[in-house]
Amino acid sequence: MTTTPRDLDRLAQRVKAHRMEQYPSRDAAAEAAGITRNTWKRVEEGQEVRESTYAKVDKALGWAIGSCLAIAEGGNPVLAADDIAATDTSPTVTLSEEEAQRAAFEAARAKLPASTPIGDINAFSAEFVEILRRLGQVREGD
Repeated sequence: MTTTPRDLDRLAQRVKAHRMEQYPSRDAAAEAAGITRNTWKRVEEGQEVRESTYAKVDKALGWAIGSCLAIAEGGNPVLAADDIAATDTSPTVTLSEEEAQRAAFEAARAKLPASTPIGDINAFSAEFVEILRRLGQVREGD
């Protein structure tokens, strides 16, 4: 049985490009991944690292575990959110518009500075409820 050789240069290019979109530096990316800067550099230079390291890079870049290896074998990464959405079988919770508005308002009041004008809090809450509505998390007509 033959295995597909890994194209570590291809992986290096994809990791570096995606890292530059998400992190200001290799140091920041390495810290997010829980690896050293030198290890991250090895990945970006197309050098072999442990498979567990690739999993940490996947996580730091927001990819599903196994994406680095898939790229090195000619495939494409899967965004972690896509992976979760594909396997998530938990029931969807929907709120009435009033419940969503109240929750958004209370959260904004709790986390925003006390000096935030009430109009800004109301605008934030309204936008948040609109986003939930588009996502199907707010019941229409309630």
